[in-house]
Amino acid sequence: MSTDDIDGVIAHVEQQEHDLVFATFTNDDAWRLGCLLVELAQERDLPVTVDIRRGTQQLFHAARPGTTPDNDSWVERKVRVVERFGASSYLVGLRATAKGTTFAAQHDLPLQQFAAHGGAFPVRVRDVGIVGVVTVSGLPQADDHALVVEALTAHLA
Repeated sequence: MSTDDIDGVIAHVEQQEHDLVFATFTNDDAWRLGCLLVELAQERDLPVTVDIRRGTQQLFHAARPGTTPDNDSWVERKVRVVERFGASSYLVGLRATAKGTTFAAQHDLPLQQFAAHGGAFPVRVRDVGIVGVVTVSGLPQADDHALVVEALTAHLA
C-alpha cells in the first residue's frame, strides 16, 4: 500500500470513528448490535467471534463455527489497543504503518497482550466519550473492521 493509499484509508477510518457515535449505549443496544453482527456473519457463513463490552463488563459474546479459542485471545488483545489508545485497533495499526514502522516497534508493548489489527472499534457516546468496545475476530483485519462498521452504521441509522 502506497503512502497516499494508507493516508486515504486513515482519513476514512478517522471519519468512521467521528460519525459512528451513540446517543446512549445500553445493554439492549449491545444485544441488538451483537445479534446484528451474528446475523450478518450467518448470512455470509463467516467464521467470526463477536464481542461487545461497556467498560470492563462483557455484554455480548458469540463464537461462530470455524472459530477457536485463539479468536478470543485476538479479541482481548484488540480491545486493549482501543482502551489504551482511544481509537480503533485498525486505525492504531495503520498509523504505525504510515510512519514506516510497526505497532510493536513504535510502542514496545507485549504482542501477547496488544494487537493493533482491525476489528475492535470504540463505542463512543456523544458528550461522554468512549464507553466500550465492539470487536470482531476471524477474518482478515480490514474485513473484521468493515463488518463492525457495517453493523454500527445499520444500528445507528
